[in-house]
Amino acid sequence: MQNVTDRTRNPFGMRPNCESFVAGYGDANADFHVIGDHPGVHGGLEAGIPFAGNAWSPAFFSALSDAGLFATPGDGLGAPDGDAGTDPETTDPIGADRTYLSYLHMCLPDGAPTAASYDDMERFFDAELRAIAAHVLLPVGARATEHVLEQYTARARKTDIEMDALHGEELLGSGWLVVPIKDPAQWVDGDADRLVEALARLQSTDFRRESDLGRFIAGNDPYLVR
Repeated sequence: MQNVTDRTRNPFGMRPNCESFVAGYGDANADFHVIGDHPGVHGGLEAGIPFAGNAWSPAFFSALSDAGLFATPGDGLGAPDGDAGTDPETTDPIGADRTYLSYLHMCLPDGAPTAASYDDMERFFDAELRAIAAHVLLPVGARATEHVLEQYTARARKTDIEMDALHGEELLGSGWLVVPIKDPAQWVDGDADRLVEALARLQSTDFRRESDLGRFIAGNDPYLVR
């Protein structure tokens, strides 16, 4: 697959109508898509990176790095302007060459977001999710998990949103695998290791679940479908 862009910061140029927002960040051809709630809950305004800038951010990024989702064990706290002499559009302080990070609601809300504002932000989130087409969705926290299960699987009404039980569990979606992650602000001893082990186990399998149909068409190029 050809990379659609080498930009890691807001690779699709999303510009919602709000004063402060945290756009998607990472590899636009990622295998893994980590999905949070909004900047008021999961942070990221200062660094311009979802999930950055919290007391729990280093442990969260370290767990994802230990699981092989990042090339470098960064803590996601790189400044949005990058280092001197670097291009801020391509600077990647956490080495997210297999992973993409984004929010359901990229704008920083004034208080709690309303149902209408979540609905308005849905078009940005859904557009990125489908453009990236990652194989594995990793919703973080109860709201993101409920949304992903409701919108991208047939499991919403069959699954209790109990994050202690769902943390690191593999759920089959409609073209995606879903691995919910307990909100890192609520992690206790063992939660990081449980996630790392689950993701390592997943990657030891054929998690992409692709078939090559290239033999049915002209030419020698592969044609991979899920």
